[in-house]
Amino acid sequence: MKAVFISYNQALTERVAYIFEQLRITGYTKFPLVQGVGSNGGEPRMGSHAWPEMNSATMTIVEDEMVPLLLKYIEKLDHVNLENGIRAFVWNIEQMY
Repeated sequence: MKAVFISYNQALTERVAYIFEQLRITGYTKFPLVQGVGSNGGEPRMGSHAWPEMNSATMTIVEDEMVPLLLKYIEKLDHVNLENGIRAFVWNIEQMY
């Protein structure tokens, strides 16, 4: 099993939900308001007067085989929405209850 943490501009919320629908990913945790700055030239998303936009994040636990397909969808979304920004991070799940 793998954990996939996806951080993205709130403008992409519906598109991320659509990816989950297409891949039949039904279990996830959503963090609707996330502040941060992308490391690849991203603008700050702080919900402040100077930087009013915000990010969201979603984390899901999926089978190992699902990860490459999910990342492919995320990468494609990033390429057609460069100004918004989306990143996915994957790590191993050692145990689960």
